[in-house]
Amino acid sequence: MPSARIRRARCGSGSSSVTSQSHSDRRNWPIQHLLWSIQDMAGLSSRLRQRGCMGVFILGGVLVYWASRLPKVTPMKTAVFSARPYDRRFLDEANARDHAGQGFELAYFDAALDATTTGLAQGFDAVCVFVNDRLDAPVLRALHGLGVRAILLRCAGFNNVDLVAAADLGLLVARVPAYSPEAVAEHALALVMTLNRQTHRAYNRVREGNFMLDGLLGRTLHGKTVGIVGTGKIGLATARLFNGMGCTVLGNDPYPSPEFSAVGHYVALEELLARSDIVSLHCPLTPQTHHLINEESLGLMKPGAMLVNTSRGALVNTDAVVRALKSRHLGHLAIDVYEQESALFFQDLSGEIIDDDLFQRLMTFPNVLVTGHQGFFTVEALQEICSITLRNLCDFASGAECQNRVVAA
Repeated sequence: MPSARIRRARCGSGSSSVTSQSHSDRRNWPIQHLLWSIQDMAGLSSRLRQRGCMGVFILGGVLVYWASRLPKVTPMKTAVFSARPYDRRFLDEANARDHAGQGFELAYFDAALDATTTGLAQGFDAVCVFVNDRLDAPVLRALHGLGVRAILLRCAGFNNVDLVAAADLGLLVARVPAYSPEAVAEHALALVMTLNRQTHRAYNRVREGNFMLDGLLGRTLHGKTVGIVGTGKIGLATARLFNGMGCTVLGNDPYPSPEFSAVGHYVALEELLARSDIVSLHCPLTPQTHHLINEESLGLMKPGAMLVNTSRGALVNTDAVVRALKSRHLGHLAIDVYEQESALFFQDLSGEIIDDDLFQRLMTFPNVLVTGHQGFFTVEALQEICSITLRNLCDFASGAECQNRVVAA
């Protein structure tokens, strides 16, 4: 089993250090050894001056000897779970660009992290995980027992982590609080535009030589009312896009943003649902927002309205949404997230039978558009995600205060 000793890589300032939780007083060993070497060689140097070139060889031998006695810095080892080719590419690029020579070793695993795969983390100081990895109390205890001391989320959400258990075990949990919010906002707009103007259906028709317009009728977005539920960075970016298109923008958030007043105004959730032609969800998943969109809230929405979710799947009660679609009360549904997505998204199931009956039912509706959690998927967003993730790792390695640490409320 790996030692509980935590070795920390060189970060930021360029200074080198090795620390141990139980022997923090030894963190300056390399410097002390160097000082001792200088002191010893100071007395030696006067004697070497008299010996010409031979003295240079003697001095070189002394330096090699003392260098061999310096403590070796063990590389910080991180296991990256749910790793896809793009994760490897952008993490490796960020590691080489920003942390060259700092001893960060990244090992990639295709498997998601759960109770059956914790053994892969043996010998690692940290694990790097994504939205569908499971980090409940049993998984965290298993990781801690293997010597893992940090959980690095390469995403903003942290509802998949038991923060209370992590705190009890002394584990650092850090996330990427914001990454190119415009990426997700633009994807939300793309879903709306695609579903409204039926461009996905038009694309397939034209490829088959069908140029008829029947069934492709949309509506002009200019002048419509758009409700933004959650006005954080992504919600605010989405509001700005719709405001720029000439839409009236309404917002709802328990923590209002002063910047939102420039593009819209706040109303109660009930009023937002009743007035909006499009309702776009951008709030975090918490016990209070779980199934925020349910049978009751769907009933408050304007008949024929469009619901868009690019935030968290469990904000929406999918059973209730199917009933609203069948009754024709909900006009359109565009989602980039799904409550049970962990069994589906980020993998190729094109040759498999999908046994999620609820998802398959959704796919039968012509007025439903689903994408596989790709709202974040831009070059700029991935660069920022990987850069911040490794910065969090650097804070952990150096013992610095991590600005992106997540703690239980």
